[in-house]
Amino acid sequence: MDLFEFAGAASPEPSRPATEREASTRKPPSKKAVRAELKVFSISQVTRKIRFLLEASLGQVWVAGEVSNVRHQASGHTYFTLKDSDAQLSCVLFKGDARFVKLEIQNGMQLKAFGEITVYEARGQYQMIVKKLEQEGRGTLQARFEELKQRLHAEGLFASEKKKPIPPFPLTLAIVTSPTGAAVRDVLNVLERRAPWVKVIIAPVPVQGADAHAHIVHALELLSQQSGVSLPNLDTIIVCRGGGSIEDLWNFNEESVARAIYTCPIPVISAVGHEIDFTISDFVADLRAPTPSAAAELAVPNGESLARQLTDRRTALNSLVQRRLEQLRRQLDWHARGTLLREPERLIRERSMQLDSLAESLDRAAKYQIGQAKSRIAEARHALIQARPDRVLERRAMRLAALADRLDAAVTIQLKERKQMVATSTQLLKSLGPQSVFNRGFSLTTSEAGKPLSSTKAAPKGTVILTRLADGTLRSEVT
Repeated sequence: MDLFEFAGAASPEPSRPATEREASTRKPPSKKAVRAELKVFSISQVTRKIRFLLEASLGQVWVAGEVSNVRHQASGHTYFTLKDSDAQLSCVLFKGDARFVKLEIQNGMQLKAFGEITVYEARGQYQMIVKKLEQEGRGTLQARFEELKQRLHAEGLFASEKKKPIPPFPLTLAIVTSPTGAAVRDVLNVLERRAPWVKVIIAPVPVQGADAHAHIVHALELLSQQSGVSLPNLDTIIVCRGGGSIEDLWNFNEESVARAIYTCPIPVISAVGHEIDFTISDFVADLRAPTPSAAAELAVPNGESLARQLTDRRTALNSLVQRRLEQLRRQLDWHARGTLLREPERLIRERSMQLDSLAESLDRAAKYQIGQAKSRIAEARHALIQARPDRVLERRAMRLAALADRLDAAVTIQLKERKQMVATSTQLLKSLGPQSVFNRGFSLTTSEAGKPLSSTKAAPKGTVILTRLADGTLRSEVT
């Protein structure tokens, strides 16, 4: 990695003293010229004249451009810049006029502004006091920013689960930034104050300009390749620069820079611009810091805080050790004053009696447990004998024989009862049936077809009738 190279500015050529001839040929200044030379204007007077001329010649105008470097103040005033491809104009929208503007001014917007061109005398800077604002559309750079942001987000370059953790106690840091900017001084001051033991390696790159992004990518690749080889093992890389407009910060919105940060094996902290500035490198980095100074604070621990913590823990550890030693000392004193040293034989006798008592209790418990085990074994043996197949079959055969005897007896009883019922029913049928009536001298007369006759009208002359008697049937003809 190249070292810093500083080149001093070339000193202007010293003025050549006038020769005597030239001095002699000069005309003495006139009194009018001398009076003119003596008239000296103050800075305020010149600036005020410029303001009067500018306001008188231009007055109130409409201008159009892209918004950048927006700053909303607590006072309610809004400062921003309108720019095109060739120039830029500082603008201020005061709180009183902001009430009538329904737009939320953001970087990248295309606006038309109406107001007065004037000079801010305190800085000698011309600016526009805006009275009205109208939106024309998004700026080209802002549109490119949103398109690249959405595309890289869809690819997963912003995924939180892919971000590497920042080492809490780094030993070596690398800073990718301009070696002459205020950002590197801020970072070094914070690192020196918080963690003076951390070794810092600066990778000098331009942070603004057409090809700055290529230098940033090269620096990241070189640090990744040389870490642990020609360089110490790098724990963290800080990519930073100071604030500026969206054009000033644009190199950190280039896709090549985003992919170089994403593929870097070393954790990267991005700190580009001010707290309100966001770049693509902020989204793809492992950690985003609002400012370069904040990046340094996030990258290293606070040495003074660590020292205080070590002191507090050393004090706590000493106190803990002292309390433990005091506790052990008290235990030792208690043992020294106890029975063990004064009457060791008595202590042994007591322990011996306790041992005998415990032995008896153990013997009783063992005998009880053995007795319980024997009972369980006997029960299990009896259950096993009862469960033998031949015994089971024998019991089942006996039960089957008993059931057969009961079945035979039940069948015999049922047959006897059924026979008695049949005999009784037969006798009843004989006593109540038609045969007994016939035996007593009654008869039944029917037609030849067997239809009973209950009236003489049903048997006219010539009708064949049948008369049933006790011992047979008579066939007759009605005459």
